[in-house]
Amino acid sequence: MSDEAAKNEFILRPMSCELNQLSMPDGSAMLMHGDTAVVAGIYGPIEAKPQKMIYDKASVEVSYSPIKGPAKVDDRLTEMYIKETCEAAIIVTFHPATAICVNIQEEEDSGGILACTINAACLALINAGIPMKFTIAAVSCMIEEDTGDIVLDPDSIKLQNARAEFTFAFDSMKKDVVCCHTAGCFTETEFLEAMDKCKQASQYVFDFYRNLVKKYANVI
Repeated sequence: MSDEAAKNEFILRPMSCELNQLSMPDGSAMLMHGDTAVVAGIYGPIEAKPQKMIYDKASVEVSYSPIKGPAKVDDRLTEMYIKETCEAAIIVTFHPATAICVNIQEEEDSGGILACTINAACLALINAGIPMKFTIAAVSCMIEEDTGDIVLDPDSIKLQNARAEFTFAFDSMKKDVVCCHTAGCFTETEFLEAMDKCKQASQYVFDFYRNLVKKYANVI
């Protein structure tokens, strides 16, 4: 495989983002992965409700709203993934006994919605100036039913032919896995290969963050 072909193998769908699109939150990000789009808003640190207050660190609360209808069981699972990922990245001990609220609104799901949501939440946290140990980059992939090939960042059309789906989130320091979601049937070898491929592609997301910050700030 040539260097150019190897480089193209890890290219994701085009990403675009606008920060500060919402006036009420302390930070916000409107992110698109291809045709998949979400809006994330951050409120905080704010006063925590007594029943949710943690005296030695900030509590992270996540609310996910689907594009239509009330939140379902899968949406509550998405909230859990976002909450645990954000808690891993945020320096929660900086603001004890407070709450950091992450609100996510789904705009369009054309595949890779969890990865798009995690990345939007990370960008909104950066925009809100929340202290973080590292940033998070999430990448999705699938294994094709017919060929067994691993396809990065598939859209909803490609996902119709998926035997297994993966979403991995990596930290910016050591590229360790912070979050992992899987669905379908796969072997251990396929899992490790998918993780490695997503890890290499995550650099594209981190580069996107860096270029976006340069656009909105004079000093990184």
